Amino acid sequence: MQQRYHRKRAFKRSAIGSTLALLLCAPLSWASEEATSELSMPQTVGDTQFASERDAVMWRQQELKDIESLVRQLRFDLINNQDVEAAAPRLAELQERATAQQLLPAFIAGTHGGGSEARASIWEEWNEFAAGFTDLEDKITQLVEVAEQGDTRNTARALSEVGASCKSCHRAYRYD
Repeated sequence: MQQRYHRKRAFKRSAIGSTLALLLCAPLSWASEEATSELSMPQTVGDTQFASERDAVMWRQQELKDIESLVRQLRFDLINNQDVEAAAPRLAELQERATAQQLLPAFIAGTHGGGSEARASIWEEWNEFAAGFTDLEDKITQLVEVAEQGDTRNTARALSEVGASCKSCHRAYRYD
C-alpha cells in the first residue's frame, strides 16, 4: 500500500514537472520568431488559416468563451480547492491558448458588424488592441509563477489581474 502511495506521488510530481518545463521552454522557442509578424493585422482571409471571415469570427468567439471558462475552472482549482497540481494542465492550456500569436489572426481587418460583437475601433487602434494581448500574456505568466509558490492570496490577486486584463479589452473593443 505504501509503495503504491509513493508511486502515485512520484507520478504527480513528474506530471507537474513536465507541465512546468513546457510552460518555461515553449515561450523561449517562440522568442526567436519575429514579434512584428505575430502582431500584424491580417488584411484578408488569405493571411490566415481560416476558410472565410465568418469562420474567423465564429472561431474567435468560441475560443474567447473557452478561455473565459478555463479561467473560471482555474479559480475553482487554485482558490476554492487550493490544488496547484490539479490546475497545472489548465495553467499550461491557458498559457498556450491566450496569446496574441494564437488569437490575433482571427481578427481579420473589417470583421466587425453583423454577429461579430467586435467594434471597428479594434482595427483603428490595432497596436493598442494587440498590446492588450501582450498584457494578458504577461498577467498569465505572473499567475503561473505565483500559483507555483502556493500562496493563495497572491494567486487570487494574480487571477484577478488576468480577469481585469480581459475586461479592459472587452470594455474598449466589444459590444455587449
